[in-house]
Amino acid sequence: MVGMLFWLGIVGALVAIGFAYLQARKVHTYSEGNERMVKIAQAIRTGAKAYMKRQYRTVIKFFAIAFVVLCALAYVPWIFGEDGLVNQYAPFAFISGGFFAGLSGYIGMKVATNANARTANAASESLNKGLRVSFASGSVMGFVVVGFTLLDTTAWFLLLKYVFNEPASVIGPTMVAFGMGLASMAMFARVGGGIFTKAADVGADLVGKVEVGIPEDDPRNPAVIADNVGDNVGDVAGMGADLYEAYAHAIIGTFALSFFAGYDFYGMLLPILMCVVGVIASIIGTMVIKTKEQADQRSLLKSLHKGVYLAGGISIVAALPLTIWIANIAEGEAATALQSNIWGIFGSIVLGVVSGFLIAFFSEHYTSDTNKPTRELAASSETGTATVMIGGISLGMKATVGPVLTVAGAALISFIISGGLSSAANAFSMGLYGIGIASVGLVATLGINLACDAFGPVADNAGGIAEMAKLPAEVRERTDALDSLGNTTAATGKGFSIGATGFSALALLVSYVEIAEGLLGYGEGEGLALHITSPDVLVGIFIGVVTAFFFASLTMSAVHTAAMSVVIEVRRQFREIAGLMEGTADPDYAKCVDICTQSALKRMVAPSLLAFVVPIGTGLLLGATGVVGMLAGIVTTGFALAVFMMCSGGAWDNAKKYIEAGNHNGKGSENHKAAVIGDTVGDPFKDTAGPSFNILITLSSAVSLVFVGVATRFSVFDWLSNLNF
Repeated sequence: MVGMLFWLGIVGALVAIGFAYLQARKVHTYSEGNERMVKIAQAIRTGAKAYMKRQYRTVIKFFAIAFVVLCALAYVPWIFGEDGLVNQYAPFAFISGGFFAGLSGYIGMKVATNANARTANAASESLNKGLRVSFASGSVMGFVVVGFTLLDTTAWFLLLKYVFNEPASVIGPTMVAFGMGLASMAMFARVGGGIFTKAADVGADLVGKVEVGIPEDDPRNPAVIADNVGDNVGDVAGMGADLYEAYAHAIIGTFALSFFAGYDFYGMLLPILMCVVGVIASIIGTMVIKTKEQADQRSLLKSLHKGVYLAGGISIVAALPLTIWIANIAEGEAATALQSNIWGIFGSIVLGVVSGFLIAFFSEHYTSDTNKPTRELAASSETGTATVMIGGISLGMKATVGPVLTVAGAALISFIISGGLSSAANAFSMGLYGIGIASVGLVATLGINLACDAFGPVADNAGGIAEMAKLPAEVRERTDALDSLGNTTAATGKGFSIGATGFSALALLVSYVEIAEGLLGYGEGEGLALHITSPDVLVGIFIGVVTAFFFASLTMSAVHTAAMSVVIEVRRQFREIAGLMEGTADPDYAKCVDICTQSALKRMVAPSLLAFVVPIGTGLLLGATGVVGMLAGIVTTGFALAVFMMCSGGAWDNAKKYIEAGNHNGKGSENHKAAVIGDTVGDPFKDTAGPSFNILITLSSAVSLVFVGVATRFSVFDWLSNLNF
């Protein structure tokens, strides 16, 4: 019977994809506006498609090489032993994960580039209509990600379990290889798109706003089209692949812990069904989101909260009967284990949902211009750029406390109430399953949460089109209100992503320890010597910590170098194109798009490969215990750095918009210029480095798991330990 129930995952996936299709159809029923708006939207679409095509060409080369390597590890027994270092399904699962992650991002980008002019045109009628169009576009991204993840994950399980009759020892590693594939695609998409969008944004703002003194998205700015293209390839396609990865790893991590906890396949069924409930709850939540004309930021946030909280509430209500039902249909030892822990599992799901709400609260508190922290940051512009910078960095550091303690507290409580401290033989694993299912509770309603994130870039594009098409001032005011709202909800969406990663990374870390101990042949009562004072563990922690900082440096440096090229090009065009400043000549938009494209494709490789090189290298050098330390360092440091950078960047951006709304002397003032500098520094913080950390964490964990055989067979530290010096 349990096998038939897994088909509900396929049904849920089709419901999500079907809803996404209807939302896409809805977007296309609206008009793109006048001829000028259509022309601008087409230029953005063309640039986005060209970039995505070139990005996928680069990524395909990486996936082809990785596929060959995985095949060698699986099918060349005379090198790596009779069973190989990975199972025979791993290469194909890897490709599958990458394909669907990339496809979801591409579909979301395609719909977003068709919604930007339509949002601007709808905003010319009313704020609510502009919200409905942009949110419908964001919903496509949200539900495509959820639908494809459920489809691919469930299909792989059904194939392995009921077609090939494979045991859990094969299903688990295959799902991890699948996770490595989607995380690899997410890394390239998020980092490459983030470099593109922020190089264009920074270059456009520094010359246009600060040096030349023209408005944002002014058509005279040569980087303005590249900036709008970047919103789609970075903040839509890249973010979609990113959230796909976070959602999938929450499920995969819980899958891996189910057997250790003694819940068998029933413990794997629960996260699938919780996500199906989340799809339905998210659809219901999207239907209640609307706003009134002349609504302020607080009212707009309240409108989105209504849908998100409703979806979360439905998930909580459904969780208890769902848990009871699965416990009652379970058989054998799994039935006994589940029935004794119904309330613990249910409580963990509730903690996951509530922790998501708390992360959203903290993110909004520190980034929304309706709250004190961002308004104080805007006020610091009265004393210049330096105080804006100091205030933003301080704000981001303070913002880490709430989300980090929320996830840590929820994980600890989930572990305890799920039986982690009980006298059961597998008590520790039962507690860890509670942490895994809490992560599923957090991401179950990702459909609506991601929609709340993905509509922001569409509104941002709509504002640019309104400015370039010279629409009435009230249209830009409405799109700016939606854009500012999107900046706040984007910080929330990124918070959800890193929060879910915090939960699922622990599950993957424990799975690594269990598998490594099995490969090393440890018996009952034996295990890895994971003492904090052990040199290999301690050095591994240091490696993980510096990896997180080095990763941030690589991504920030990529934006820095690319933005310099854009600034030089924009200055050149203003200097050499006669009549450009007067508006009688057209800039060369394509040149800036090409600079951003080449820079992104060239500089996305190094940070992406870091997640492969460090885990494999650490395993070869320090062995399995060193890898555990390395993962602990990356998880803790990456989590804190991610929240810090995303909240600082979001606050700098909204402080600038708060000033542009007429506060602190408004646009064009010295206050505004100081805030623009803060925003340009915050751009790679919040849209390149910050949101990429969760992928670094999960990809490093997945790579470590896939290549665990390397660490257990070829460790330099272990070899030296066996020598008699």
